[in-house]
Amino acid sequence: MKTPDWEIPPNLRPDPDDYSFDLERALRGLVGLRANVPADAFTAGTLGTERMGSGAVIREDGLVLTIGYLITEAESVWLVGADGRATPGHPVAVDATTGLGLVQALGRLGLPALEIGGADGAGTGQQMVMAAGGGGRERAVETKVIGRQEFAGYWEYLLDEAILTAPAHPFWSGAGLIGADGRLLGIGSLIMQQGDGRGRRHDLNMSVPASLLPPVLDDLLTLGRVKAPPRPWLGAFVMEGEGGLVVGGLADEGPAERAGVRPGDRVVGIGDEEVGDLATLWRKLWASGPAGVTVRLNLARDGTPMAVHVATADRARFLRAPRLH
Repeated sequence: MKTPDWEIPPNLRPDPDDYSFDLERALRGLVGLRANVPADAFTAGTLGTERMGSGAVIREDGLVLTIGYLITEAESVWLVGADGRATPGHPVAVDATTGLGLVQALGRLGLPALEIGGADGAGTGQQMVMAAGGGGRERAVETKVIGRQEFAGYWEYLLDEAILTAPAHPFWSGAGLIGADGRLLGIGSLIMQQGDGRGRRHDLNMSVPASLLPPVLDDLLTLGRVKAPPRPWLGAFVMEGEGGLVVGGLADEGPAERAGVRPGDRVVGIGDEEVGDLATLWRKLWASGPAGVTVRLNLARDGTPMAVHVATADRARFLRAPRLH
């Protein structure tokens, strides 16, 4: 199985002479990842059935850290080294809270493992790092940390401190963010745009800090999820814009759709509290109790105030569980 046919332009690749660690060895710890998902899976319509990205080997036994959406509901996973050799993998867990996912190689990878760095290893101030996909230096970009900030996603997701880097890696999904000490600082999640104050917009990547994994690793390996009550889930894709919070879409047969929420509804509050941004909405939702709790969403539909009571759910119950091997 070949790796994807793309390369980073030579002028953007990291130069081994600029690093105090063995760059080539570190880059061998990144693998290409291909996942196949059944057409009737819950996420097939939004994330597709064939997903490609990267992952970072974090243990010598072939445990790979990647971004969770690549392997959610995956029926099969293949890990591809820089030499093109493919090894089957088993999706161990996806953590909806952090967005990270784990894959266990089912054969010997024979690749070096990357050590996970601490949260302080990705400081701001234009710190030089590199973002790398599976395939060696030809698939690595020298980039800089331009910020660490809160990130709220419309899919009921929130990071207290995401890592932002520029220039962006063009194939960011699951790409490893490697620091100046050779340790793994983050896992690529998104490409975004940011204005420079001069009317121009530049691409940047958002990465999930790898330091979020160690506190939950044992739970993910033994239970497949974090040992805590699941968060309440609405199944609503809420967008943040100039007009406030607007429902852009709904998960089929999800709690919000069943309760009568419609695309185009404005979300103005939850319970007795007003909300004006996504981060506040998700925090108030999750503070209302565990999955299954009923919450009151205060909406505006065509300018008319209304309240809808949503019986929340555990998101994981809508997803296919990983196959056992």
